Amino acid sequence: MSRRTSNPRRGRASAPAPSPSCPCGLPETYDSCCGRFHRGEAAAPTAEALMRSRYAAFVTLNEEYLRRTWHPRTRPALLDLDPAMRWTGLEILGTADGTAFHSTGTVTFRASFKGGSLHERSRFERVEGAWVYVDGEFLD
Repeated sequence: MSRRTSNPRRGRASAPAPSPSCPCGLPETYDSCCGRFHRGEAAAPTAEALMRSRYAAFVTLNEEYLRRTWHPRTRPALLDLDPAMRWTGLEILGTADGTAFHSTGTVTFRASFKGGSLHERSRFERVEGAWVYVDGEFLD
């Protein structure tokens, strides 16, 4: 008598591959984290969430989102995103204000890229209820 072995995968659809994690550094997938902001399905609820989503937009070269979340008063006419730039991580070092109870806020962060890092304190304001990036001060 021969023994047959069955392939448990046979006849079943394979599970979808997990979505990559979000570039902003939070443990969620990109789709459920910053991707929903980029697609316009939700607005960033805090200045820190906007900072994280803007970092993810730089990683994904999402110029439209960067322009949409830049204060009209300080937004540049052109953005020159470098597709060769390799962002490698975001570290939030501190926040001040920037919650649902505030109209302004700051986020201090370090954004690493291949070959260096950018250390900045960014200022944010609410315009018509939505957080927008105003400007930043480079640190050390």
